[in-house]
Amino acid sequence: MKLQIRITYVIIHILLTSIYITSCRLVSFDGNNQKQSKAQIETNYGTIIISLYNETPLHRDNFIQLTNSKFYDSLLFHRVIPNFMIQCGDPLSKGANHKQMLGNGGPGYTIRAEFVPGLIHKKGAVAAARLGDEQNPLQASSGSQFYIVQGRIYSEQELNQIEEQRISKMTFKVIREYLQKPEQTELRNQIIVMQKEGKTEEFNAKIEEIKAKLPQEMAEIEKYRYTPEQRNIYTTLGGAPHLDYEYTVFGQVIEGIEVVEKISNVETHFDRPKINVVMKIKMTK
Repeated sequence: MKLQIRITYVIIHILLTSIYITSCRLVSFDGNNQKQSKAQIETNYGTIIISLYNETPLHRDNFIQLTNSKFYDSLLFHRVIPNFMIQCGDPLSKGANHKQMLGNGGPGYTIRAEFVPGLIHKKGAVAAARLGDEQNPLQASSGSQFYIVQGRIYSEQELNQIEEQRISKMTFKVIREYLQKPEQTELRNQIIVMQKEGKTEEFNAKIEEIKAKLPQEMAEIEKYRYTPEQRNIYTTLGGAPHLDYEYTVFGQVIEGIEVVEKISNVETHFDRPKINVVMKIKMTK
């Protein structure tokens, strides 16, 4: 019986590994047909190999520049949350004592957001950390801090809810920008009055009229819905879909996902590993 259980476990492990590798290939992006840059992240728990997307050139080039200048060497994974992600890249973490608060350091600049339809927070995704929307309405990325997704598996119902919230937020942003135009002052005032007076039907009808005037913008938003392949990834492999198109995804783990799992499960105190997880990064072929 024990042997049978062990064999079953091995088979399941092989199948899950196969799903992970296949999904990496399935949602692979390289629109410029250029060879993707790769980086090797060495830690005291093992080695992680990541591939950088050419579709996010600002983040790719910045990461390569920091890596080649040895910026990341001896920094810590300072924030670790099981079933979510592991975060690093704060220069203040180098040699930091265990009482020191981390997560606010950087190289002194930010990077413009690069949201690309299809680059999602599936398991193993590499993405840029950033300040929240209130402080950072343009959602610019930290110049150096990034995280690697461990995530969890989501249901179709959860994905539907996340997707609708995202589409609604994007639609609201487009409509708000349209109404902020000087020539739309009267229309904007009408809508404000409708809201104040609780005229829901009139308000919704007016919003639909505005959307009809913006077919190109509405079509662009639809590109951010999940494809059947992406849904399959989130419902079988997992990830962190609630972060999609809120934080820039600029790479993917192609080897060493088990190391991400190990780091994700270390003992922490206020999300910081009790035993330092130190890293060193170099570009590789």
